[in-house]
Amino acid sequence: MREKIILLVEDNPDDVELTRRVLRQARIVNEVVVARDGVEALDYLFGEGEHAGRDIAQLPAVVLLDLKLPRVGGLDVLRRLRADERTRLLPVVVLTASCEESDLIESYALGANSYVRKPVLPDDFAAAVHTLGLYWLLFNEVPPVGK
Repeated sequence: MREKIILLVEDNPDDVELTRRVLRQARIVNEVVVARDGVEALDYLFGEGEHAGRDIAQLPAVVLLDLKLPRVGGLDVLRRLRADERTRLLPVVVLTASCEESDLIESYALGANSYVRKPVLPDDFAAAVHTLGLYWLLFNEVPPVGK
């Protein structure tokens, strides 16, 4: 059985570090692959660009996806994931600071599995990441790749 990977799509270095720290503190030692924008995320998932040659059969267990990203936004990443048979069922949690109702509605319309607003306070953010990590890595069941 392959290790469950977390793909964190986040351009804020403070949020990246806090997420990694919280996961370590929760004893979630899974590899965290960080994509700092939508292009990097898509390159990783589809084995393109700097990730050319990567075994794309090994998908992450969950994608934690920010919406407000440089180059390609989170909604466009989600749209591309759901349009491709290989990633259509990949669990995607939108983890964003956006309070826009339109972002919430469009995320679900495009197939997000969950939508979590990033709490402003670091302790609340840590609690949210801890809970997400436990649920999506320990309790959630995902379909086999390619099904």
